[in-house]
Amino acid sequence: MPPARGGVAPEVTDPVPTRAVLAELGARWEEVDLTVVQFSTAFCGPCRATRARLRQLEATRPGLRHLHVDAESHLAAVRALGVRVTPTLIALDRTGAVVARFSGAPRPQELTALVDAHAPAVR
Repeated sequence: MPPARGGVAPEVTDPVPTRAVLAELGARWEEVDLTVVQFSTAFCGPCRATRARLRQLEATRPGLRHLHVDAESHLAAVRALGVRVTPTLIALDRTGAVVARFSGAPRPQELTALVDAHAPAVR
């Protein structure tokens, strides 16, 4: 998968440290097809728009879970995961592998494509 606009390519190294940090924040990827962890700040407009889009997608895709993390309240995790801007999204598949990472707000169609690839809508 190519890098997203404003983002980076999916991680190709061992994601165990990433999984450990995300698990401490409450991510439980084994239960769903795709877990999207979103790091946001209180006054971030793009964060609110991204969160709203993920909630819309989550409503029609039982295989998707969205976990919102307040970056200011979880500075150790922010540092450990290299979060530099908000929103930052880290998407994990059912095995806990990082399948995408966005630094900055993804375009709605990029977000929908990611979700459709891993947790398609129920028909």
